[in-house]
Amino acid sequence: MTFMPPKILISACLLGRPVRYDGKGKLLADPLIERWKAEGCLVGYCPEQAGGLPTPRPPAEIEGGMNGEDVLAGRARVLEVTGGDVTEAFVEGGKKAVAFAREQGCDVALLIDGSPSCGSSFIYDGSFSGARHPGLGVTAALMRQAGIEVFSDRELDQLAAHIEARG
Repeated sequence: MTFMPPKILISACLLGRPVRYDGKGKLLADPLIERWKAEGCLVGYCPEQAGGLPTPRPPAEIEGGMNGEDVLAGRARVLEVTGGDVTEAFVEGGKKAVAFAREQGCDVALLIDGSPSCGSSFIYDGSFSGARHPGLGVTAALMRQAGIEVFSDRELDQLAAHIEARG
């Protein structure tokens, strides 16, 4: 039996796609990414676009130093720097990301850290001052709730070790 590498849901911006709030990508240039791309493992997805948000769009953060789990529990909102409430779009996009990951057979996700959607080790605190704190974004929280393992763009070695251990 041959080893079939797993499908990995990856934040589309990490593939260089111009989907971020500022209309740019944030290409993650790394030999592991190139290998997984060549093996056909990577499945790009942007939950914010899937939730109906335009590109470009105003920056958004989870209010009050809260996190994605707080948003899902109704204790916090995702607000744009302009004051617009985009909570519903973030939750909808996260749910669509989980459904897409399942459809594609992805049981791991590689998500960009810091994002109010995809952050998995840190997110910004809602003050739009650049201050950050430990926490999950909305999509990362939904992925974890669904049993999809989440790794940040700074955890490539851990993701590679996880894949190898399953091999």
